[in-house]
Amino acid sequence: MRLWKRELWRLLLLAGLGLAIGWPLGAPGVGLALGLALCLGYHLYQLRSLYRWLTHDTQAEPPSAAGLWGDLMDRLYRYQKGQRITQGRLLSTLRRIQESSEAMRDSVVMLDRHGDMEWWNSAAEQMLGLKAALDRGHHITNLLRDPRFVDYFHRRDYREPLTLPSPIDERMILQFQITLYGDDERLLMARDITRLHRLEEMRRDFVANVSHELRTPLTVLAGYLETYADQAELLPPRLGRGLASMQEQTTRMQNLVQDLLLLSRLEIDRGGADHVPLDMAALLESVRRDAEALSGGRHVITVELKEPRALTGSEQEVRSALSNLAFNAVRYTPEGSHVTLSWRPGPDHGACLEVIDDGEGIDPVHIPRLTERFYRVDKGRSAATGGTGLGLAIVKHVLLRHDARLEIDSLPHQGATFRCVFPATRLATGTHAG
Repeated sequence: MRLWKRELWRLLLLAGLGLAIGWPLGAPGVGLALGLALCLGYHLYQLRSLYRWLTHDTQAEPPSAAGLWGDLMDRLYRYQKGQRITQGRLLSTLRRIQESSEAMRDSVVMLDRHGDMEWWNSAAEQMLGLKAALDRGHHITNLLRDPRFVDYFHRRDYREPLTLPSPIDERMILQFQITLYGDDERLLMARDITRLHRLEEMRRDFVANVSHELRTPLTVLAGYLETYADQAELLPPRLGRGLASMQEQTTRMQNLVQDLLLLSRLEIDRGGADHVPLDMAALLESVRRDAEALSGGRHVITVELKEPRALTGSEQEVRSALSNLAFNAVRYTPEGSHVTLSWRPGPDHGACLEVIDDGEGIDPVHIPRLTERFYRVDKGRSAATGGTGLGLAIVKHVLLRHDARLEIDSLPHQGATFRCVFPATRLATGTHAG
C-alpha cells in the first residue's frame, strides 16, 4: 500500500510541476499534459526494461528500479528462482525414477489416457520389441495385438494379471499387469515367467501322467476286491473287515485320481467348444437329486430360481462345479441342516449360482486358502467324509473358464454361502432357465 501511495504522489508531483511551468506561460493544459507525459514515459521505460528481462535472460539480476517497479521485479525474480529450484528437484526425482526403472528386470511402459505409449524402460525393448524412434506415441494395441490382450486392455478390470507369449518370441512367456493412475493414465508392467510357466507345465504333465497310470491298476484292484466281497461270507471275519477297508480306500483313491485328471484337463484345455445356453432349472434339480442321494435323507435340500436368463457354458463343467459345492454342503453340515441351491440375479446385470447352508460355518481365517489343492479345514473330518481335497480347486478352475469368480461368506456357527458370480456376457438374453 505504501508503494502505491508513493506512485500516486509521483504522479501528482509531475502533474503539479507541469501546471507550475505552464501557468506563467498562459498554457496550464500544456504543462499538465507535459507532466503526465513524463509520468507515462517513466512507466513505459520500466515496462520495456521488464519485458527485455523476461524475454532475454530471466536468470540474470533484474533491472534496477525504484518504487513499485523495483518491488515487482524483485518479486518476479524470487518467484522464478523458486520455480527453477522446484523444477530442478522434480527433474532430479524423474531422473532417479527413470534410473530405477531402467534397473528393473520387468518391463515398464507408461501409457497416456488414450493408451498411447509415452515412455518405457530398456527391459520393455528386450521383451516387447519396442523402438523409441518408431513406437513412441503409438497405441499399445498396435504392438500387442493378441485378442486376449486387447480384450483385457479395454475391459478395464485389472485385478488379475494376464499371461501371454512375448510378441517377439513365442518361447518367452510374459505376465502382464496394468495399473490405473493419475488422469486415467495406465502403467503396464510385463514380467518374464517363462521358467515358472515351464515348471507349471511339468507339474501338470506329471500329475496327469501319474493319475492316468494309476487309473488302470486301481480299476483292476477294485475289480478283484469286488469279486472277493461277493464271497465275503466264506472268509473269516478278520479278513472280511480288512476287505471292506481295502474297498473303501480303493474307492477313495479312484475318486482322487478322477479329480486329478479333471483338474489337469481344466488347466490344459482352453475349452469353449461345448458352451451352450444351459437349462438352469433342470441342472439345479438334477444336482439336488444327487445331493439327496448322498445325504440319504439327513438334510433338507431345496432349489430357488429367481433368474430367468440361462447361463452360457459347458454343462459338464458347470454341473461338476455345482455338484462339488452341493456335496461339500452335505458332507460338512450336521444332520437336519438346510441346503439351498439358488440361481439369482447378480451384480452388474450378471447372475449368481449359490449353495447356501445353515451348518457349522467356517472360520474366516481359512477362507482365502479354501481353493488350494488338498487344503482342509479339519483334516480328520474331511478324511472321514470321503472328500479328496480338490473339490473347490475344481470349482475355481471351472469358474475361470467361464469368466466368473468364487465368493465365500461364512462365520463360525452361522452357516456358509458359496457364490459363483457370472458376468452379464455369460447370460443368454431372452432365454429362460426353465
